[in-house]
Amino acid sequence: MSRNRTERLVNLVICLLSTRRFLTAAQIAATVPGYEHDPTDGRDHEAFQRKFERDKAELRELGVPLETGTASAFDSEPGYRIARREYALPDIPLEPQEAAAVGIAARLWQHAGLAAAASSGLAKLRAAGVDVDPHATLGVEPVVTVDPAFAALTAAARDRRPVSFDYRVPSGDAPTHRRVQPWGVACWRGRWYVVGHDRDRQATRCFRLSRVVGPVRLTGRPGDYSPPADVDLLSHVARWSGPVERTGLATVLARPGRAAGLRRSAQDCVTGPDGDRLTLRYAEAEGLAAQLAGYGADVRVLDPPEVRELVIQRLKEIVAAHEAAAHEPEAPA
Repeated sequence: MSRNRTERLVNLVICLLSTRRFLTAAQIAATVPGYEHDPTDGRDHEAFQRKFERDKAELRELGVPLETGTASAFDSEPGYRIARREYALPDIPLEPQEAAAVGIAARLWQHAGLAAAASSGLAKLRAAGVDVDPHATLGVEPVVTVDPAFAALTAAARDRRPVSFDYRVPSGDAPTHRRVQPWGVACWRGRWYVVGHDRDRQATRCFRLSRVVGPVRLTGRPGDYSPPADVDLLSHVARWSGPVERTGLATVLARPGRAAGLRRSAQDCVTGPDGDRLTLRYAEAEGLAAQLAGYGADVRVLDPPEVRELVIQRLKEIVAAHEAAAHEPEAPA
C-alpha cells in the first residue's frame, strides 16, 4: 500500500471514529486529507467516488466496523461512521519493553505529520457544525523523547534526500561537517542512530542522533539515491557500537509473581519475606533505570545508589508530565 493511501486511510478512520453522527461522502471529501476534488467536475468527482469505494472496501477487509446509515429520517443520502464499541480493543497488558515500543510508535506518528493532518480534519468537522468527540483518538502524548534531528533525518531517509549536518564525537572538541545519504533511522540500546553513505569518506557510516549539532540541512532532491537492497540497519549499528559490556551490578527487590521480564534476565534470584532479590548486570545506569522505571511499584532498587536515584528522577518526570497534561485546558469545540 502506498504511503499516501495509508495516510488517507488512517485519517479516514480518525474522522469516522471522532464523529457522533453519520457523515456523508461529501462531508468526508471536504474533511479528510487525500479526498480533495472539484465536485462540479464530473471526471474529478467520479475519480473521488472510485477512490472512496476502494477505501471503504479496504477498511472492511481490515476488520474495521464501518456502519452505513442516516443522521435523521429526512436525510436522503447515506452516511458513514465507525462503531466505536466494536472497534475498541480490550485492555492489553504490556511488558515495559513492549510499552516503550508502543510509545515510540506514537511518537513516530506525531513526527510523521499524520497527527497534524488529522487534527486539521477534525477542526473542519467542528467548523461545519458536526459534533466531534474530543477524546476519541487524539491528545495522547507518550512520555518518550527523541533527539531534535530525528524528524529531519527520518523524513530525509524516507524521501531519499541527501543531507548535511555538524557532528561531534567524544574524542574531538569541535564538531565536523558530514554529508550523508541516509538509508534509515534505527534504535539500538535506547539510542537513535542514522545509517547511510558518507559522501566524503565514500563508506557506510552510523551517526548517533544525540551527537548531531544544530539543524539537519537538505542538500538534494527527493529520489537522488537508492539505498542498498535489503539493508540491515541494526546490524550496521551493532557492528559500529561494539559488544555490550555489562560490568555494572544492581540489586532490586521485586514483588512476588511480578516483573517477569526482569526475572528472565536476572543473574540470581533469592526469595525473601519482603519479595525476591534479583541481581542484574547492566552496561549503562541510565538504560537500566529506564527499564526499571517501567515496572513502577513492582520493583525497588536496593543498590547501587546511582541507579536508585536515576529511577526516582525518571518517575518524578513521568508524574510531572502527567500532572501537566491533566491540567491543560481542553480545546474549545
